[in-house]
Amino acid sequence: MSLRLSTVILPVRPWRQGGRDQWVRAEELGFHAAYSYDHLSWRSFRDLPWFGAIPTLTAAAAATERMRLGTLVTSPNFRHPVTLAKELMTLDDISGGRITLGIGAGGNGFDATALGQDPWTPRERADRFAEFVPLLDRLLTEPAVSQRGTFYAADEVRNIPGCVQRPRLPFAVAATGPRGLKLAAAHGQAWVTTGDPKLYEDGTPEQSLEALRGQLTRLEKAFAEIGRDVEPMEKILLTGFTPERNTLMASVDAFVDFAGRHQELGFTELVIHAPIPDSDFAADQGVFEKIATEGPAQLGV
Repeated sequence: MSLRLSTVILPVRPWRQGGRDQWVRAEELGFHAAYSYDHLSWRSFRDLPWFGAIPTLTAAAAATERMRLGTLVTSPNFRHPVTLAKELMTLDDISGGRITLGIGAGGNGFDATALGQDPWTPRERADRFAEFVPLLDRLLTEPAVSQRGTFYAADEVRNIPGCVQRPRLPFAVAATGPRGLKLAAAHGQAWVTTGDPKLYEDGTPEQSLEALRGQLTRLEKAFAEIGRDVEPMEKILLTGFTPERNTLMASVDAFVDFAGRHQELGFTELVIHAPIPDSDFAADQGVFEKIATEGPAQLGV
């Protein structure tokens, strides 16, 4: 099975001070896709520059021509399906049909309380996600949508002319629990994971591989329960959150070793973070670029 290599460009640089150049360079390096986190702020970047994902992706769409673009990931924490659908339809149009929506249930970060709400429990997040994704699917595929749910409503909403990609832009659903995996099976064209967070600090690479194998098995089960074939589903691993986070970008050989082991598991796309000095994503820019240009050839893709 082939393996694609993509990158995440965090929205931390002003567009005219290196921001645009990163997206253009990512396309020049041959990445399959370039994504951005869709947060209001994120962890150690809270008191540092951080720009909005949708405007950044819109600018990136105008600055690039071939590379796919997307969020990794959007969540209900501060989004509503009605307004998000309109923005996504517009972004898909501007990009010429190159957008993938990475979408997840969200967590307890800064986004969770920025609008003045109390943080949701894991069950509340799952309940909202279970309503958010199907409604967003309808909004991007049907000519007029009215729906009143527990958390979200739409009243005679139109999204004309619809997405360039038909029937809509693809959803990459981030999920590891049973409810999220069911949503991925029912609505996703791709599945996203970062691995097992319990192994982030003290786990081993072998334990991480076993955890990912278990997630893939549960994904297959969710597909089987609705009679859908899991094989065409893209399986995306967002790297940087497994026990190898400090070594996988140390050299091209280290990355190729990491990528090969995860390709054997069944992953079809690996996503690496563009380096940000003095951060959790600090890495050598030269090695990053060599991984982009030499890694795929060493993997035989």
